[in-house]
Amino acid sequence: MSGLEIGHGGAIAVDTGQLRDVGSRMRGVAERYEDARSAVVRAQEMILSAPAACPQVDVNALAASAERLGALGAELLDACVGTELMADAFEVVELRAEIEALALTDAAAAAAAEARLEQLVSGDERVGVMAEWLVAGWEDRRFEGTGRQFDAGGLLSPLFLAGAFIGVATGLGAVVAGAPLKGRPDPIRVTPVKASTPATPQNLAGALRRMPSSTAQVAVEKYTMADGGTRFVTYIAGTRNGAPWEGGKGEPWDMKSNVELYQGHASASYQATLEALTEAGAEPGDRVDVVAYSQGGMIAAHLATESPYDVGMQMTAGSPQQPSLGDDQTLVQLRHSDDLVSNLAAGGSAAGTGSADSFTATRVGDPRAGLQDVALRAHALETYIETAEMVDASDDPRAEALDAYWAELATAVEIERTEYRAERTPR
Repeated sequence: MSGLEIGHGGAIAVDTGQLRDVGSRMRGVAERYEDARSAVVRAQEMILSAPAACPQVDVNALAASAERLGALGAELLDACVGTELMADAFEVVELRAEIEALALTDAAAAAAAEARLEQLVSGDERVGVMAEWLVAGWEDRRFEGTGRQFDAGGLLSPLFLAGAFIGVATGLGAVVAGAPLKGRPDPIRVTPVKASTPATPQNLAGALRRMPSSTAQVAVEKYTMADGGTRFVTYIAGTRNGAPWEGGKGEPWDMKSNVELYQGHASASYQATLEALTEAGAEPGDRVDVVAYSQGGMIAAHLATESPYDVGMQMTAGSPQQPSLGDDQTLVQLRHSDDLVSNLAAGGSAAGTGSADSFTATRVGDPRAGLQDVALRAHALETYIETAEMVDASDDPRAEALDAYWAELATAVEIERTEYRAERTPR
């Protein structure tokens, strides 16, 4: 699929619990092979003790069958041990990331995770080594393609590598749970500019195509379900004015908001999103899912980690950050390893994040070197929509599981969509 890779995120290929479940099932099958081998051996022994009873049975063939069953069982058991060992290595990666995050918010939980980590590493010396290999391999791959872009005689390499360097050096690409935005945002005014009654998106690419029009930055869809309950999906655009010298003027989706959000400060764009949701009728505790692009991904991260809403599903494309989500929150990320903006997230967390259904879909967005690289084609929404189409066509179980999400939304009896335009106002 044009180099598309789908994983749980970071160095984790699959959910640790699922991998252990596979190992357990393999062990059960291996035991069945051993039972079958034992039954054949007993049958052979009985026939040998009374050969006249079954003269037509080839006892040598029985012996060969028993030997083959034993070999197959041993092979499966070896595979089972390897699977469980890999699950332990994945858990070590997860625990190391968890300990780092919990150190800020919950010392007791961090200590419990430390104890579990020590148990895993001391139980088998291979586990720690494998975990280090996993992280090293992920670190080698996370910026693949960045060095193959149009270089202009070496003048542009520092630009294309800047995102990766900043993300790795500062650690600001991760939004840690329990670390709310600091400061006060610029005052803003939010105005509804367009209303419609669309159908439900049918796939990930369709959702990304619903980004707000050029006159708006946020769209909120209110879904009234058959039982009378309501839920919301908000679509958050990327940067609308990238000129640094115009930051802080009327447009809230600008470089000033980019810098503020990346550094953990409240931005006018985040505040505008909250106000748009309020205008659309969302109340604290309501289910609010998010589809976001670029700067919108940073806004989405904080909606999921500190807003008053229940954000159960978050889908982002080209986000400069990755949030640390709970096991009851699903994060679907599209990342291009040659995207300067996405690389600000430094590949996200080595352990991944979110529920078992969470996944990161990665590819080189624009493998052909050319002048389009100067315009950051790898970061363009259209390029990410192409990646979303690949995800929609994928047979990966996590990608296919999204079908159930769209089907659930499609049971709504009414959909109201409103697009909002936000502007900074004088203090």
